[in-house]
Amino acid sequence: MSDVAKSEGLEWATARGMGALAEKMGIEFTEFSIERSVGTMPVEGNTQPVGLLHGGAYVVLGESLGSMAANLHAGPGRLAVGVDINATHTRSATSGIVTGVCTPIHLGRSIAVHEIVVTDDQGRRCSTIRITNMIKDAPKAP
Repeated sequence: MSDVAKSEGLEWATARGMGALAEKMGIEFTEFSIERSVGTMPVEGNTQPVGLLHGGAYVVLGESLGSMAANLHAGPGRLAVGVDINATHTRSATSGIVTGVCTPIHLGRSIAVHEIVVTDDQGRRCSTIRITNMIKDAPKAP
């Protein structure tokens, strides 16, 4: 994919916005295209009481990346909505930032499935998330 297409995807995602929750958690998209999307999130402010990155925070990062990527794939006049998500946490981040890399497993007309691998600052896998989005026609404005 060309750098122009990558920058257009990032511009689309930035213009659309990530939603209030992702913004509160400090999620930032650094790369965005149908083939690969990347986002970061700080550990600080997103921890559970014992200082580990909250498992739900990994899922918010994964869903933010996967749902937005599915909506980019869906195209104008279509809407992708999450119907299933699961996560397996294999390591705990305690500081710095985590990075999620989202890649498609299946891109169809009515279903999109993405895998998001979240790593810590040392490149160690912390969580693997899979999200399935249903793609449908966007609702008509009243």
